[in-house]
This record gives sequence, structure tokens and C-alpha cells, in this order.
Amino acid sequence: MSAQSQSWKNLTLRAQLFVGFVVTVGTGVLLFGAIHQSSKNIAEFICYLGIAVLASRMKVNLPGITGTMSVNFLFVLLGVLELSFSETLILGCVSILVQSLYPDRPNAIQVTFNVCAGALSTALAYFVYHHPFFNLLVDSRPLLLGVAACTYFIANTGSIATVISLTEGKQLTKILVDCYFWSFPYYLVGAGIAGVIGWFNQNFYWETSLLLVPVIYVIYRSYRLYLGKLEDEKRHVEEMASLHLRTIEALALAIEAKDQTTHDHLQRVRIYAVEVAKELGVTDDEMQAVHAAALLHDIGKLAVPEHIISKPGRLTLEEFEKMKIHPVVGAEILQRVRFPYPVVPIVRAHHEKWDGSGYPAGLKGTEIPIGARILSAVDFLDALASDRQYRRALPLDEVMQRLAAESGKSFDPKVVDVLKRRYLSLEKLALAQFGREENPLLSTEVKVERGLAPAAGFENISVKDGTGHEATFLSSIAAARQEAQTLFELSQDLGASLSLVETLSVFSVKLRSLVPYDAIAIYVRRNDELVPGYVNGDNFRLFSSLRIPMGQGLSGWVAHNRKPIVNGNPSVEPGYLNDPSKFSTLRSALAIPLEGVAGVIGVLALYRSERDAFTSDNLRILLAISSKMALAIENALKYQQAENSATTDYLTGLPNARSLFLQLDRELARCKRDSTTLTVMVGDMDGFKQINDRFGHLEGNRVLRLFAQALKDTCREYDYVARMGGDEFVVIAPGLPPDAAVKKAYQLRELAKQAGFEVCAEEILSLSVGQAIYPTDGQDAEGLLAEADRRMYVEKQQQPSRKNRRLYARMKCRITIELHPEAEAAPIFGNLIDISMGGCYVETSAILTPGTNLKLVFSIDDGKLHADGTVARIHPGSGVAIQFKELNRDDKVTMHRILEFAQNSTALYDNRYYEKLNR
Repeated sequence: MSAQSQSWKNLTLRAQLFVGFVVTVGTGVLLFGAIHQSSKNIAEFICYLGIAVLASRMKVNLPGITGTMSVNFLFVLLGVLELSFSETLILGCVSILVQSLYPDRPNAIQVTFNVCAGALSTALAYFVYHHPFFNLLVDSRPLLLGVAACTYFIANTGSIATVISLTEGKQLTKILVDCYFWSFPYYLVGAGIAGVIGWFNQNFYWETSLLLVPVIYVIYRSYRLYLGKLEDEKRHVEEMASLHLRTIEALALAIEAKDQTTHDHLQRVRIYAVEVAKELGVTDDEMQAVHAAALLHDIGKLAVPEHIISKPGRLTLEEFEKMKIHPVVGAEILQRVRFPYPVVPIVRAHHEKWDGSGYPAGLKGTEIPIGARILSAVDFLDALASDRQYRRALPLDEVMQRLAAESGKSFDPKVVDVLKRRYLSLEKLALAQFGREENPLLSTEVKVERGLAPAAGFENISVKDGTGHEATFLSSIAAARQEAQTLFELSQDLGASLSLVETLSVFSVKLRSLVPYDAIAIYVRRNDELVPGYVNGDNFRLFSSLRIPMGQGLSGWVAHNRKPIVNGNPSVEPGYLNDPSKFSTLRSALAIPLEGVAGVIGVLALYRSERDAFTSDNLRILLAISSKMALAIENALKYQQAENSATTDYLTGLPNARSLFLQLDRELARCKRDSTTLTVMVGDMDGFKQINDRFGHLEGNRVLRLFAQALKDTCREYDYVARMGGDEFVVIAPGLPPDAAVKKAYQLRELAKQAGFEVCAEEILSLSVGQAIYPTDGQDAEGLLAEADRRMYVEKQQQPSRKNRRLYARMKCRITIELHPEAEAAPIFGNLIDISMGGCYVETSAILTPGTNLKLVFSIDDGKLHADGTVARIHPGSGVAIQFKELNRDDKVTMHRILEFAQNSTALYDNRYYEKLNR
């Protein structure tokens, strides 16, 4: 049994059962031998016993385990051949007892097990050699002695190896192969020597056995020499393993020097990965590979630019493409180390995903090495549970929830199950390990005093004119040609796109070759402040959050005074460093104004981490392209404004009717999927006409803007507010309860009153509100809006005190019609957007005076549908409101046909528009 002290309580249940079985059987064998005592020659027995005791002291340590072995088996075989059963049993047990007690002092359970196992092995060998059955089966006595030797070897080494396997947690087959099978030939040789001694005893006298002493010593020395060789080989292997481990740790240190934000990341991943690998029962080679890969999996980041690794924010597409090379590069680096275990496949595949969506090879399932599956899950857990520059660490429970959500998608479910079961104990183990280990940072910030200049001299940073100076005229010509070519390409690229983001992105890429920078910010003027239109490079999150008032800070001063600044201080920008959690390494800035046709439209600012990094040449280049840049930005802004005007109301900035229908359709589709409710509220201003008549249209527009802003500010962030047209507004409120909808309607009425009072200084304005709820009041957008509009007019008609109450319900539409004024022969075309039985509103740029009589042709193709009306009011450059003349019975029938035609035509055009969007 193991030479190390093993108490009975520390043994596993299986080990206790096996030891108990061997002790019970061995005790029975000893009792049987004690009961059936006999002796052939007492002197011969005593001689053999003394030599066996001496031989038991000449023992050797077995390699790889805590056990010993001696040459006393030779005397056991000799006893099987020459002595009685009881004498052979005593000889074997005493020799094993001496072997166990010298020089160590093991506990009682070890001694008992060793003696009982020896008794059992001796009894089996004696039984095989002397039983009549085996004598009939094998008629050759020498061959039978060899079988007995094999029996003794199997029984003795098998029992010892089994208990060692159960107590030390090692594989039984590995113990037998590595520690015992090499000694099997010695047992056969011992059987041959015992046979020769027996032959001498039969033909001469037993005293000839004394000649066995030198032979025993020779066997013992051969044992020692052979095991010494094994120990040397083992020591060499351990030294090589230690060398590999030190290499791993040195490479891991290089990774930490590259990215100090993950100082404890590698050690934590190693602890988690190794423990999970133990739980999954990986092989020894795979365990060693997981240990090494956990430390080295990020070594490929040495090939990734440092600003990408330490970027405090999400990566761009180009940056992510660069980052994706690190598993491949890491595998190529480690391939040259030639590890004796499969580290390279783990490093190459540690970003593969269980469903095959990972990189670089797109492996999935069990195609991914088990070590890589473990490492990817553990790396994910540690990344979310650790502080990074771009975010704080998440609570471990929340991290585990996210990890479990990716089980079967990104990660092996078996690995996730182990982490879910053991993550708390593994975290305690990792924290305890961090407390014991000291991980001093590398001396990357130390200043070395000695060394005045490099052997090749310093770089020449100034370019001077004239022969014999640092730069030749040829290099100057080449630089000038290159600059001219780059400026030409930049000018071509700036006019190639009308997209603001695309224009600025292309400009930033091209500019870097002319003027190096660490960060770029292009600010666009919005009213009286500068907002970031495009930001890239270091600390881009800081610059993206800035709102710089005109005249304040570095960029605000440049825009206000229309003068550039060279090597300014970036930290003076308002709001740049007023947050204690923000920091910056940028030390110099170059900013120039961008002047368009209408004045300054923005500022271009470049930043560097070195002080006074920009030169007058850099300023010259920026000034040369500033006008082209400003023109490109101005065109992009106009295009963006035109794009927005198609879906945005120009007066209030709210979405218009077309945007409203699209959003309402999307919300209804979502509600159908989620089985949720949706509230549509339609509000129409009462008294707005009086404001226009008494205070003018400019004041009326001001009322609309105030109410629209107040409406947007008081709604929830996921509510949708739109202007249908005129003085009618719509609110889409997903999931709004009925009681909350009533309170919301009251709030809207109060907002309308406040807006009217603020402009007119009297309570002249109110609001009628109608509500419709999906799915109770309608299943589609048109049905909900119609029902809400109907309820709104019911509320309006229930309040007779309002002088501007409408007599007829309005219908929104959008068709082209003809206007025929009495005094003009040529027709005027306009867009009909609003119609009722009493009148309509037509968008047109034509100027018509109020009171003008005209004829409206609604069906342009055949001219059959028409009506007569009078211009009620005009909005110059925008449209006219027309009141129909009094209708008789036939005219009302015609008007109903006109309303039906307008509704059907609008639906047809809307359907065509939706079909184009879905293509």
C-alpha cells in the first residue's frame, strides 16, 4: 500500500470496501495456515527466513507512485517449491512486514493490508503449484513453477495497484503499465532461479541455497540501476515540462504587458478552465493543453494594434476584421513551440461557437476541441465579470444568466452545466488564488537615465530647404507629388456621395495619410451649438457626447471667430473632462472652421497624444481642402434635410401622416405577435382658426410648435407622436391602460390650453380628443384612426360653446386635382390632402385671393367628378382652404361620390408605395 500515511477516514468508500475485502480474505488465509501448521526441515526454513528478511530491506521506490518493491518474492517462490504451506506463508508475511516497517513507520491499516495481500498472493501461488488439478493440467514442474510465479505477480501487484488507484485517484491500467509490468520478467527469472536452487537441493543439500545471497544482491543492483534510469528520464521530462511552463508564463506576461486592463484575466481563466476540465474528465494531455491554452489563448493579440485592443467602445467592422486574426496568429506562434500536448488546436478554435457561427473556421458541435469549448465559455464569463475600459463588471449571477442563455448556441451545454453548478466555488477559488499570488506590473513606465542616443541616430523630423540639409530636393518633389495626388483623390471622393456619414468617413480615412492623427472629430453646426457629425479614433465616446456652444471651448472658439487653432488643448472643450470617470491621453489639437455658402457649418478637429504634434504644413493641407469639405458637408446636410422632409412635418419637426401610417402598421404587427394592446389618440384643436384670424398665421404656427414640443416631451420614450395635418395630432401609445389613457387625454387638453395662453395671453384654445384601442375598436390602421377621429368629433359636437366646431367630418387623402379660377383659362394643379362635405384643403404654390370662385376637378382623366367652391383662406406658398358652395340633394350625391373617389385613390397610391418598400 502507499507509503504515505493514509488514515481509514480519508479513504473513499470504494477503497474502504476493497481494503476490507483483502484484509478479511488475508486474515482467513493466515488462520488457515496457523491451524494447519507443518514443517519439512526447520533449519532450512529458518535459513530461508533470515535471507528473506535481509532481502526485504533491499527495496526500491516505484516510479510515479508512493510505493516500494523488494526481491523477497524470490524466497516466496523458493518456499512454494521447498517448504510447507504454513512455512511459506510465514516467510512471505514476515518479509513483507519487514519491507513495510523499514525505514518508514506506516500506520496500522497500511501494514495490515500489505501483510494480508502478501498472504493472499502467497496462498494462491502455493495453491496453483501443489493442487492436483493444476498438476494434471500442466505436467511440467518448471512450467508449473512459472505459472505459480505469474499468479503471485498478478495477485500481489494487482491488489497493491488497485488500492493505490483508489486512494491516489490514478488510473489502474496506467499504474500497472508504468510501475509494475516492467518487473514481470524479473518474476520469471526469479522462478527460474528458484527452480535451479530446488534442483540443487534435490541432488545435493539445502545448504547450497546460501549461494543465493550474491544472486540476490545482483538482482537488487539491477533493480536499482534500472529504476535509476527511470528516475533520470522522469527528471528530464519534468525539467522539460517546467521549461514549457516557464515559457508559457513568459508569453503570458508578454500578453499582460500588451493589455494591462486584463491583468488578472489569464490567471482567472486558467483556474476556471482547469477545474471545469477536471469535472468533464478530460485526459492528462488535454488537461495540460487546457492549462497552457488558458494562459496563452490571447497571445495572437500581439499582432492586433493596441488602440483596437484598448478601445473604450464597440469595434468598427474594419477593427473587428483585424481583431479576428488573433486566434490564427496565436496558433501560428505556438506551433513553433512544439508542445507535447494539443495546445495549438485549442488556441485556434477558442472563438468558435457551438452552432457554427464562430470564427475563424466555423466549426460547430463536437468538431470544436473540448479544450476550446471549455475556454470559450470561461473566457466569456470572465470578460463580463471583469472591469474593462468600455464598461464596468457585471454581477456574477447576471453573467451566469447570459451564459446560460447562450447554451446550445455559442457554448457547449455540458460546459455551461458545470459552470452553473460550480461557478460560486470556482470564484472563491480564483479569489483565494489572487490573494496568494503576487502579480507586479511590468516596468513599462520606468524612465531609463542612461543612453543619450540610438546607434543609428535620431529621426530627422524637420524638412529644410537647400543642398546638404536633412532632406534632398528629390524627396521634397516626391512628397509634393504624393500630396497633390492624395488631395486630388480626396476631392474626388468628397463629391461621390450625398450621405453625411459616408462622406465624413471617407474623408477621415483619406486624411490620415496626409495629416496623421490619433482621433478625429467633425462637428456640425446645429443652431447655436456644435454637435459631433463624425468621430473616430481614441476616446471617441468622449467626443461623441459633446455639445459645444458657439464661442466656448476650442472648437466653439474656432467656429465663432472663423480662425484655426494649432496645437490647442483638447481638455478645454465644454463637458470633455468634467466627468471624473472619464480620462484622456490626447494632448494636442488642430481645429479649422468649415465655411459654406451660408457661413460656418462646422469645425474639423484632429487630436494627437503628443504635445505640439501638429505643424504648419498640417494646417496648410487642412486649409487647402476645407472649402471642398465644407461644400460636401453642406450638400449632404441639404440632402439629409430633403430626405427627412418626406417623412417629417416641416413646421413642428414631428412625423407626418405618411410616417404615422407606416409606424402604426409596424406597431400593430408587433401587437399581433405579442398579443398586446395599442391606444391611438387623435386630438384636434378648437379655436385655432380664431388664433389665425385674430393674431395671424405666424402666431398660429408658433402655437403648433409649442404644443408639438410639449406633446413630445410629456409622452413616454416609446410613444409615437405625429401631426396629421393642420391642427390635428395623433399619439400612438403601446400598452397604455384605459384609465391611464383618460388621464393622458386630460393632460393633452391642458397642454393645448397652455400653448394657446402663452401665445395669445387668453384661454382661446382647447383640444378635442378621441381614443381607439386595438383590438377592441379596430384591427388595422385605417379602422383605428377612423374610430378615434369619430369619437373626437363626437366630443367636439358635445361642446356647443366652441364657435369653430366643424359641421362635417374630415377625411385625410392625397390625390392630384385641377383648380379652375373664374378669371384664368389655364388650370392650376394641386394636392388634395383634406376634404369634407363642407370644404377641402389643397396644397399648391399658386397665389389665390380669398373669395375667388373656382371649379375643382377631382377626376382629371374624364373630368366627371367636380365641384364649385370659394377660397376661404390662403397660406402663401403652402396651400389654400376652399369652402364648397351650398349643396342640394343632387350635389350631395355627387359629393359622396367625390369622397369615395378620394378615399379609393389614396388607398391605391398608398398600396403602391408599401409594395415598393417591401421589395
